Amino acid sequence: MAPKLVFVLLIVLLGWELQAILRPPPPKLCGSPGGPPVTSTRIKLRDGRHLAYREDGVQRDEARYKIVTVHAFDSTKDFPLPVSKELVEELGIYLVAFDRAGYGESDPNPRRDVKSEALDIEELADQLDLGQKFYVLGASMGGYSVWGCLQYIPHRLAGAALVVPIINYWWPSFPPELSRQAFKKLIVPEQRTLWIAHNMPSLLYLWMTQKWFPSSAAAMHHPEIFSKHDVEVLQKMMAMPRTIENKSRQQGIYESIHRDLFVAFGSWEFDPMNATNPFPQNEGSVHIWQGYEDRLVLVELQRYISKKLPWIKYHEVTEGGHVFMLADGWTDRILKALLVGEEPSAV
Repeated sequence: MAPKLVFVLLIVLLGWELQAILRPPPPKLCGSPGGPPVTSTRIKLRDGRHLAYREDGVQRDEARYKIVTVHAFDSTKDFPLPVSKELVEELGIYLVAFDRAGYGESDPNPRRDVKSEALDIEELADQLDLGQKFYVLGASMGGYSVWGCLQYIPHRLAGAALVVPIINYWWPSFPPELSRQAFKKLIVPEQRTLWIAHNMPSLLYLWMTQKWFPSSAAAMHHPEIFSKHDVEVLQKMMAMPRTIENKSRQQGIYESIHRDLFVAFGSWEFDPMNATNPFPQNEGSVHIWQGYEDRLVLVELQRYISKKLPWIKYHEVTEGGHVFMLADGWTDRILKALLVGEEPSAV
């Protein structure tokens, strides 16, 4: 019996060790003992979580247009939308950015999914009294929150813009060969990370923290994910005085960037390509903006989505990469198209 007991004991110990490796540490909640301080204005949601937000533009009660902006992967509300002061004042634009769950100073949501992100936006709008209808704008990873708004709260939207919105390669409506070919264009570490996020999410923490192989290229800001135009834009930004500290991961990497990956690339409750037009009487509009040179979100799949949903106004920026929105007045053009229907002169 002794050898069997030793064997069982070894298996149990191995299981405990493996469980410890796979289990991420608990998040460091803002305002908790040993956690980051609360420095932002926050609301308390119905489920008890706190959501941090930052207001910009004209005064809320004087605004003609109210926009909820949704930040990208590994970012926070504190990276302001690069819109000109002149346009803000001319059109009367109010902007509110918020930290998505687990990012910055917003409490994590262990049940975070595409729907919960949309409902967080709705509750933020209600508590700030933005009115029955408001605009949403999401960039990159923030695009899945906007897809959630189009699916779950379309009746609350005055308009929506998705800028280089993230694409899930496993959406059912994609032709398998098209999706497969696009996926293979990603650099290998990104392919591995997204495959694990979709197929084996319980291993994502281990994969993202191991040191033997490169993991997410986006999380590591791998230079291969940036186009020539992206590099030029980022170099200009790095040359400017830095006044904003990136607090995206301060509560822990698991509830921020890791959960973002397996929400975005997991199995969704709906297929965006089955979405219905929330503005059948043209009382509002939905826009997708895509850089032709984008190496993170590939143009072929974005074009396919726009063909499946012809009511979406699709804009393709010829020399644009993944961060084209940050330069050359593109944010102003995006907002003019969304708010007043002004088509950009050069796309």
